[in-house]
Amino acid sequence: MYRHILVATDGSQRSVPAIRQAVALAKSVGARLTGITVVAPYAPDANAVSALSGFPAAARREAQHALQDFRAEARAQGVRSSVAYLIGGEPWKAILLAAKARKCDLIVMGSHGRGGLAGVLLGSEATKVLTHAGIPVLICR
Repeated sequence: MYRHILVATDGSQRSVPAIRQAVALAKSVGARLTGITVVAPYAPDANAVSALSGFPAAARREAQHALQDFRAEARAQGVRSSVAYLIGGEPWKAILLAAKARKCDLIVMGSHGRGGLAGVLLGSEATKVLTHAGIPVLICR
């Protein structure tokens, strides 16, 4: 069935159901997991020089925080896993590029469930991944 599952998370509580589903599925089929998050790019402020010098460490901390639930769940269930993070860009594109680069055969991610006008105006990273992916995508609410 699946051999390598990519789990996209933004570190929010809304990502937890997707993480749990992915870990359970990976455990049941013997797949390995990669957890990924996309960190917002550097935004300059009044103290840009000092902020820029600290950005790599801050980005790493943000990614570690976003991936902590993924790591904990995979470890608790005894599922082989690794993590990755990308800085900047459109999250849906980064997710698809990561899945392709790692030869994943399934993407699992949560959805914030925005509907109506908010969904139209803001778009949905999950919808974009689903629309453009060349592999199966499991969306968890």
